[in-house]
Amino acid sequence: MIDGAFFWLAISAGAFALITPCVFPMIPITASYFAKHGGESRQAAVKNALLFGVGIIGTFTAVGLATSVLVGAAGMARFAASPWTNMAIAAMFVAFALNFFGLYEIRIPSGVLTRLDRVSRERGSGGGGGGAVLMGGTFAVTTFTCTAPFVGTLLVLASQGQWQQPVVGLLVFSTTFAVPFFFLALAPRMLKRMPSSGGWLKSVKVVLGLVELGAALKFVSNADLVLGWGIFTRQVVLVSWAVLCVVIAAYILLSARSAVAAAGAGGPAARPKPVRLGFAGGFVVLGIWLTLGLDGRPLGEIESFLPPRFEDTPAGALAMAERGEEHDGFHWYQNDLDGALAAARESGNRVFIDFTGYTCTNCRWMESNMFTIPEVAEQLERFVLARLFTDGEGEVYEDQMDYQKEKFGTIALPLYAVLDGEGETIATFLGLTRDREEFLEFLKGAL
Repeated sequence: MIDGAFFWLAISAGAFALITPCVFPMIPITASYFAKHGGESRQAAVKNALLFGVGIIGTFTAVGLATSVLVGAAGMARFAASPWTNMAIAAMFVAFALNFFGLYEIRIPSGVLTRLDRVSRERGSGGGGGGAVLMGGTFAVTTFTCTAPFVGTLLVLASQGQWQQPVVGLLVFSTTFAVPFFFLALAPRMLKRMPSSGGWLKSVKVVLGLVELGAALKFVSNADLVLGWGIFTRQVVLVSWAVLCVVIAAYILLSARSAVAAAGAGGPAARPKPVRLGFAGGFVVLGIWLTLGLDGRPLGEIESFLPPRFEDTPAGALAMAERGEEHDGFHWYQNDLDGALAAARESGNRVFIDFTGYTCTNCRWMESNMFTIPEVAEQLERFVLARLFTDGEGEVYEDQMDYQKEKFGTIALPLYAVLDGEGETIATFLGLTRDREEFLEFLKGAL
């Protein structure tokens, strides 16, 4: 099952990858290739443009296919939830951020790119379609230093679902990424008129670097959750993201001011660009909005990428119990299905199981945006509630993943199941939904 949130995330990642700095330097090369090998007729031009897109899509999708076949869903889930994997991904984001800041330059070995480019041009000169496909592959490889963070993020998120998700995610991502170049490949003259690298590209690189630092923090918080540090909490992540938004806005305004000073007084070039001012204002608004969530207020879609409240994790619940404190929300049997079943037999109620994960983005969205709806909360209070994490470090998490797989035939998260006191399945609900009536119908039917 491919949920809508993951589908739109793949589209958004593909669109965002188009503005990365690695893409614009490739435009003149692409323009040169299709000016020479685009075909004399419109039919030939369309054919070569399509094959160019196929080369881009095929290269990215091959990564997803290889990952799915070699690792599988369970292997991907355990690998992606590993704190060391998350720390490695965070380090990758930091490395690319420093690259964008100009501290060093990450490059694919020139020999590899030269050989790929030579082969694609030689095959293209022969009139076949292989040259266009190889040119697309060359384009994908060349831009991989900028698109790797997006690809890696999609693969990690895909691990929370079925094995098909890495393939579908990369297919959607690469198709979104390739579509503009299909049309540009039809018009080499248009390609040549695209803006060249300049001061504006430096600004884009710095902003992207700051955004990638924010992304790195998200993966560090994943590792924190699994290891139970309690350092990179929801509040810490929100404050850090808000500060980054302010820094980005300040940088955009300062760079705009520098551009005005360089242009000199008078004339249109001396006035700040409305686009830059708009982006700066947007980041300021985003930073203010993020701070509104510090008191626990749900922040909609962004909740998917935030850590849960500490008291909603097994470590937090245990700490509160040791201090004799009451939870201000639902009472969950955290990683204790036997305890929940015993309570259900004693009370005569049914058990609602929330199969969730520390690194599961869709789980966070449901917990923050669906469970908090008054009508939904009213129904949940009629169940004995059990929350089983399947992506932590240790035997208990592996056992819970195996139980989910054997009992319900999937390891996809989130999964909601209702059992009677003897452990017999009454109803299940798989995945994220934004339709409250659909989820309410599931809960009422299970009662």
